[in-house]
Amino acid sequence: MGTRVTQFTYLHAPSSHMAEELVNQFISAAISKSRHLNHLKQVQSFLIVSGLSHSHFLCFKLLRFCTLRLCNLSYARFIFDRFSFPNTHLYAAVLTGYSSSLPLHASSAFSFFRLMVNRSFPRPNHFIYPLVLKSTPYLSSAFSTPLVHTHLFKSGFHLYVVVQTALLHSYASSVSHITLARQLFDEMSERNVVSWTAMLSGYARSGDIFNAVALFEEMPERDVPSWNAILAACTQNGLFVEAVSLFRRMINDPCIRPNEVTLVCVLSACAQTGTLQLAKGIHAFAYRRNLSSDVFVSNSLVDLYGKCGNLEEASSVFKMSSKKSLTAWNSMINCFALHGRSEEAIAVFEDMMKLNSHDIKPDHITFIGLLNACTHGGLVSKGRGYFDLMKKRFGIEPRIEHYGCLIDLLGRAGQFDEALETMSTMKMEADEAIWGSLLNACKKYGHLDLAEVAVKNLVALNPNNGGYVAMMANLYGEMGNWEEARRARKMIKHQNAYKPPGWSQIEIDNKLLLLSNSELPASIYTGYMASEKLWKLEIFFIDLSTGPWTIKHSRRGSLLRQALVLVSYDFKLSNTSSCIFIGNDQ
Repeated sequence: MGTRVTQFTYLHAPSSHMAEELVNQFISAAISKSRHLNHLKQVQSFLIVSGLSHSHFLCFKLLRFCTLRLCNLSYARFIFDRFSFPNTHLYAAVLTGYSSSLPLHASSAFSFFRLMVNRSFPRPNHFIYPLVLKSTPYLSSAFSTPLVHTHLFKSGFHLYVVVQTALLHSYASSVSHITLARQLFDEMSERNVVSWTAMLSGYARSGDIFNAVALFEEMPERDVPSWNAILAACTQNGLFVEAVSLFRRMINDPCIRPNEVTLVCVLSACAQTGTLQLAKGIHAFAYRRNLSSDVFVSNSLVDLYGKCGNLEEASSVFKMSSKKSLTAWNSMINCFALHGRSEEAIAVFEDMMKLNSHDIKPDHITFIGLLNACTHGGLVSKGRGYFDLMKKRFGIEPRIEHYGCLIDLLGRAGQFDEALETMSTMKMEADEAIWGSLLNACKKYGHLDLAEVAVKNLVALNPNNGGYVAMMANLYGEMGNWEEARRARKMIKHQNAYKPPGWSQIEIDNKLLLLSNSELPASIYTGYMASEKLWKLEIFFIDLSTGPWTIKHSRRGSLLRQALVLVSYDFKLSNTSSCIFIGNDQ
């Protein structure tokens, strides 16, 4: 690089335009081949010697290279601060670097914008505002976006579509500003697919899934990011069946080509609903589109097959991954742990440790999987060892999930003294999971005194859960304390406590059956009825506690249908021939 710079020193000769053009060509060629900060410094030195260090155009090239290629924002700021009269493009170059490293440099981006405003010249324009608006959602102050909004309104740039879209995205990224985002969206003179998607994502982020879906259905045109946004919204808000239904609609659109993000969302939904056959079809789809090698898709497939119990396929996908991330290792460990194959989970961890890679080090999720594996396998000594290893070797502070796994492990082994000692060392209060695991262990070993303590704590944590109060009443009955048992029963009536009913769902011939042994809560009916209305799913609620079995609700589109299903008591879930539907759509 030094020799190359020396060869061009003759360009210091005064002939102006041609010389500057040759320098521009040289700088462009030198920067395209540069890979290190020292190369940049050599080019910068050459410009200083050549008397061209104050060229806006050449300085812009240096800043772009420093921020985007080297990701060295501190040196980029060093170059900028030594430029006497920076123009808008130089401000934009530095802001681009800050906005590309969010949320780490959010405050730096906003401070840099304030510097530009305070200098009065040059004034921010429609290139500057979108860049600073990217950073405002990450700032602690809720007034950052409104402040920029006020400034751009005074400057007249609020009429630019690109600025409006950036402002909408900034408001929609904050749950507290979602109302302002919708107001801005309604007032926009020109909406494009980006603005529609930004508003949709804002609703999804705030948990308003109904408005998100309604907005999605109103969109005049949709692209892949908008489909991904609604799929992610459904998956993140627990509407897994709806996400699968939307994916089926998406792949039927000839103008839309699902990408890696699409598959990650729908595979996550399949993992939660247990629709293994559909997941295999999506896996084949990903293979045909050359997407199965993507690290995120591969991780999702491992997680999916593991949760569905197909550990052989999960192992196959894991082994075929060319680049195994920590997420992939964690998924494989958790798959084996979930299904009680403790030794295999530990073997995967040991294989990971043999890599000695700086990029792959166990985290808190790794040890949750390991401790779960030890719990299911009754490996008390190994569980203690991994808990200590996590703290001492890897410096990971135990979370309540780690304590919960260890206490469950000790309780199942009947080591109550050590379990209580572990609870006393916790830096946080025990939650329902910890007291619940301790209660199960007490019931197993007949430790009624400690079980009474556990039940009392569970009732204190969630007094409206009738299941806990019922357990307390049963426990007092076993102890012969009938007075306390009666008092606990009265508590259920007095506090309107309830026990959530158990229910299952299964997909048969593109119909979703929800099976329960009692009346389901209204919230479940409401959620699924909204799904039928919005996505035209055919959903049947079957109460198994009555005979003949009755469909509680059924709706196709906006039409309500009352129906009765007669099911023989030897009903096979793998075969729907025994279901007879009576009644038609009205």
